[in-house]
Amino acid sequence: MAQSGTTAPEAGGEERLRRSLGFRDLVVYGLLFIAPMAPVGVFGTLDAKSHGAVALVYLVATVAMAFTAFSYAQMVRVVPQAGSVFAYARAGLGNGAGFVAGWMAMLDYILIPAVAYLFSGIAMEALVPEVSRWVWTAIAVVVTTLLNLWGVRTAARVGFLVLAMEIVVLLVFVATAIVVLAQDGAERDWLSPLSGDGTQGAFALSAVVGAVSVAVLSYLGFDAIATFAEEVTGGSAKVARALLFCLALAGVLFVAQTYLVALLEPVSSAQLAAEPERQGSAFYDAVDVSVGTWLHDLVAVSKAI
Repeated sequence: MAQSGTTAPEAGGEERLRRSLGFRDLVVYGLLFIAPMAPVGVFGTLDAKSHGAVALVYLVATVAMAFTAFSYAQMVRVVPQAGSVFAYARAGLGNGAGFVAGWMAMLDYILIPAVAYLFSGIAMEALVPEVSRWVWTAIAVVVTTLLNLWGVRTAARVGFLVLAMEIVVLLVFVATAIVVLAQDGAERDWLSPLSGDGTQGAFALSAVVGAVSVAVLSYLGFDAIATFAEEVTGGSAKVARALLFCLALAGVLFVAQTYLVALLEPVSSAQLAAEPERQGSAFYDAVDVSVGTWLHDLVAVSKAI
């Protein structure tokens, strides 16, 4: 077996991807693509759209995305190839459909990192304004490129550390939010994150469904687990389990954090709907008011990294 790189020669001399990833590595990659605190940036928008029922939005979104996850879990068993949706479309619909699906997936994996680099630069500039956001963006590009060139196993280990850090920050937020709620009480009714805060009228299913169409974007990327079908030990069954587990875990994290921050939110959903400029920072504003700036900065650093 080759001692370096991501490929290893088979008995017949054909080069194949090295099978070095385990179940934990797959889940780490999936959660890194999703980001455990993905709702931070869209909380205000979803709160306004759903009339305050933002936790219910993520609950419904998780169920909706479960159908996609189940489909991928079935397809990866039938077509255990690294091409993911390209391989599935080609096998099921023909080369033409596979070609189109492959290029769409390629654009997805080009645009997502590009946006992530920019967001990282913006977050770091907010914390260290003396350094331009473009410098931070360039640093992010160089670091991640070097990690990928180093090999998938090294990238997986670094990814695990980054994910662990973000999970710790999320746990700090959850623990702090529970303490604040126990001491000072909730700004909204305890059931409002599931039923709405009542400031835009009675509960409206259409409003929740409309917000779900935005919330599902938070789950984009978990399907990337399927692209490691030829790099995982134990076969495609492990990939299928990782897909389903990753989605379920992300759903629990999303529902929990949006439920808590909705209870801390001093601004009503009607106010957020009337003032769209406040929606982007609604999560941070709620944390600032209820907990303090230190948690705001901690969350910003975590998301930047």
